[in-house]
Amino acid sequence: MEKNEEKRELTRAEEEIMQILWNIEKGFVKNIVERFPDPKPAYNTVSTIVRILESKGFIGHKAYGKTHEYYPIIARDEYRRQFLNTMLNDYFGGSFRQLASFFMKHEKLDMREMEELLNLMNKEISKNPKKPGS
Repeated sequence: MEKNEEKRELTRAEEEIMQILWNIEKGFVKNIVERFPDPKPAYNTVSTIVRILESKGFIGHKAYGKTHEYYPIIARDEYRRQFLNTMLNDYFGGSFRQLASFFMKHEKLDMREMEELLNLMNKEISKNPKKPGS
């Protein structure tokens, strides 16, 4: 993602379509519509949102005559990272500690979940040990 595009966010409808495209990797509008639960959105609605996503630089297409096969340009992990960084900065002052504290207090993590998080953190710490005082 280019630096001047870092604050791009998806609307709820755009995100639903991106989730489908990330899962199927490429597809025509009819393939995207088929993946929605019932009641399915109208073909024209999905087609319009797909064109918006393309204009925003999230997806590209390959033309087959008048039909287009769409595919994600932005990887799910890349968008996830950008989205979480925005949330972290906008709501938690850029502090991961504040974010973690919020979830510990408000999401009522059980002991098993807390232990899993601690284990993940310890694994990351062991990969990147810092010298004392650095």
